[in-house]
Amino acid sequence: MEKILVVDDEKGLREVLNIMLTRAGYAVTEASDGEEAIGYVSREIFDLVITDLRMPKVDGMAVLKAVKSASPETVVLVITAYASADSAVDAMKQGAYDYLTKPFQIDEVQLIIRNALEKRRLSTENILLKREMASQSSFAQIIGQSEAIQKVFDVVRKVADAKSNVLICGESGTGKELVARAIHYNSARSPMPFVAVNCSAVPETLLESELFGHMKGSFTGAMANKAGLFEVANGGTIFLDEIGDTTPTIQVKLLRVIQEREFRRVGGTQDVKVDVRIVAATNKDLEKAVADGSFREDLYYRLDVIPIRLPPLRLRAGDIPLLAKHFLEKFSQESGKPAPVLTPEAMHVLLGHEWRGNVRELENLIERVVAFSSGAPVSDADIRSWLHPPVVAPQPHGVPTDLPEAGVDLEGLINGIEKDLLLQALERTSWVKKKAARLLKLNTRSLRYRLEKYAIKGGRD
Repeated sequence: MEKILVVDDEKGLREVLNIMLTRAGYAVTEASDGEEAIGYVSREIFDLVITDLRMPKVDGMAVLKAVKSASPETVVLVITAYASADSAVDAMKQGAYDYLTKPFQIDEVQLIIRNALEKRRLSTENILLKREMASQSSFAQIIGQSEAIQKVFDVVRKVADAKSNVLICGESGTGKELVARAIHYNSARSPMPFVAVNCSAVPETLLESELFGHMKGSFTGAMANKAGLFEVANGGTIFLDEIGDTTPTIQVKLLRVIQEREFRRVGGTQDVKVDVRIVAATNKDLEKAVADGSFREDLYYRLDVIPIRLPPLRLRAGDIPLLAKHFLEKFSQESGKPAPVLTPEAMHVLLGHEWRGNVRELENLIERVVAFSSGAPVSDADIRSWLHPPVVAPQPHGVPTDLPEAGVDLEGLINGIEKDLLLQALERTSWVKKKAARLLKLNTRSLRYRLEKYAIKGGRD
């Protein structure tokens, strides 16, 4: 339900607007003067503010400035009985959506309010779309006919319309976000937002604000009120990826949202009610995390109402030809090149590979195949050359036991091992550079230097 604040020192006008807006399905708050209104907007985020211009003590222009300072997305409609060109221009410069002169027609106000709120909805949807495009998995759908993946499809179809929370478990690169999207878009919530957040990619100090929002001045850098992702996802689904990496503080707050369907913004005093379905995902063993005390047992059972276990690619090798065909067509279309043909020997190499990075690793390989394709059939030798080389275990004193008489390219060997370890660390950490650096016992600057050295692109900080 969209929230509207009506600000006017005329009680009769406030009551008329209140009745009209309440009947139209809005949640209405009244303020009898500018000072009271500024108090409201400092504590709460409104979708629309209707304010009189001339009021004692604090006028409507001050209310307009306070609203835009606290919540820039809020739409402000200015009304006055003392219209002038200068005041109208000034109000519009300060960010007012429109300027109305008293007396006005109710039908006129209703139309302007509908248009203003529609504009705000479109703006919000645009933000969500950009977020979704930025975070969307690089393949468009779940591909597979194996028994293992068909079982996943069956679960998705059965639970899509349920209200219960879902916990998706599986190794990195198995497509957990795709399954979460499939659940949302096959449910009655599909017209509402799907909001994804990677809990391990957001610094701990910012994750609470990202999830629950904050009030202006609640911490350094909080220059305006901000709605959190739970609020943005209201009515829809929020996908909490890497839930196992959350801190005990965040876990407590998530438990409250699940139990009470409400939360407080950082620095806020008002409870915010939400109707959100939670789909969480992890590549960790949460039962083990519960046992060692790093994950709350009560939160685990609240999330694990409907468990979905995604099989690694090595356990559904029969899907590899379908996936390879899908990625060949996708990247060929993107590059404007004909799709290369894989020889039976090349497919044999794909079927026999371990795929530690799962579907994501296969996708990356096929992208390289298309990029380097000259139009000739892709051979098994081509595939082996484009697969990342296996890690070479160091021998005693660092010298291979089968050192040939002609010697070895030591620098090339070391570079190959280093590049492979870099790629493995990135794959294992879903290409989060900070986590990959920790895994390799490097600082972030050293990792960036090595990535540039080997022209390894992509990932996020």
